Amino acid sequence: MRVIIRNGTIITPYRVLERSSLIMEDGVITAVVPHSDLEIGDEDTVFDVGGDYVAPGFIDIHSHGGGGHDFMDGTPEAFLEGARAHLSYGTTSILPTTLTSTTEELFRTLDSFHKAQTAQVVGPELLGLHLEGPYFALEQKGAQDPRYIKNPSPDEYKAIVDYSKSIKRWTIAPELPGALEMARCLREHGIVCSIGHSNAISDEVEQAVENGFTLVTHLYSGMSTVRRINAYRYAGVVESALLLDDLVVEIIADGAHLPKSLLQLVYKTKGADAICLVTDSMRAAGMPEGKTILGSLDDGQEVIVEDGVAKLLDRSAFAGSVCTADRLIRTMVQLAQVPLVEAIRMLTLTPARVLDIQDRKGSLAPGKEADIVVFNADIKISMVLVKGKLGFSRNLEVKNETN
Repeated sequence: MRVIIRNGTIITPYRVLERSSLIMEDGVITAVVPHSDLEIGDEDTVFDVGGDYVAPGFIDIHSHGGGGHDFMDGTPEAFLEGARAHLSYGTTSILPTTLTSTTEELFRTLDSFHKAQTAQVVGPELLGLHLEGPYFALEQKGAQDPRYIKNPSPDEYKAIVDYSKSIKRWTIAPELPGALEMARCLREHGIVCSIGHSNAISDEVEQAVENGFTLVTHLYSGMSTVRRINAYRYAGVVESALLLDDLVVEIIADGAHLPKSLLQLVYKTKGADAICLVTDSMRAAGMPEGKTILGSLDDGQEVIVEDGVAKLLDRSAFAGSVCTADRLIRTMVQLAQVPLVEAIRMLTLTPARVLDIQDRKGSLAPGKEADIVVFNADIKISMVLVKGKLGFSRNLEVKNETN
């Protein structure tokens, strides 16, 4: 049986197709056709979206949880429910992200993730794991727990890599002793190496790229900028990330972490093909403001959510975000004044390319998985499909008709 989204404004990576229809079957897109060419069969399920936008499902490659659940809580339910909390906001694929912790807690998290992958039925696809830390520069810890920050140990990180094939990305500070050797090891296992919570200068960033780093974690947050060392100025991670074409950057476009001017600077410098929009969301995403826990319930730290962002209790730093994917798009379009097609690409095709899954996700084309988001001009989500299955809908009429 075919499923058809009719009368949509379909967003491809580079253009908008008005009054068009998207056809899918068995969870895969089979055709994108003009409305005038659409033929409907008796058994087809048809969603008439009334001219609303139809985009690829959003791919969030950096999230710590949502809906009251943190991925460090140590249970399969935390992964399943934390991911599902983002479904109604357009996220159809997610890379759950850890925090600095004990090695024992990390292994429990890996075990819980494997169980969640097996049990998942409806919700954003759990693409794998993003390990954020614990190999960071203490000066750039941000909201990461300093008790567990340390230098890379080959015995430790090799044991972690051998334990789980689900690790897809690892954020580390490349200037630490042993970090470049670790990067080479990770690349041999197909794991994306990302620069983050780093105090590196430009020479160290260039060495990092030469040794396999390809991504920068939440640009501007937890990283060095221009520094003066013995009267001389050195570019930091921020400037190096903007300068080096081989680095893709991720940004938390919630309107709080970065102001309009920096969002526009990053877009002007890097372009949509080298920017990933990420939520960096913690458990309070989709929840009321107030005090909450960053990290696991057992060993996390208390933070406060106010003004649409999570902060440390002393308000000295942000503590992740409460952002959702739709808010990322709204911020880039309405605040940073980025074209909608470009904003969508930063949350679909670009992250798909970072994770090397662009053959099946990230754009609306025949043969790709039917991960689809429908929304109006205000970026209000009305429907979400994951691999052709309806995961969320709001006031959409389903029609079975032949004309």
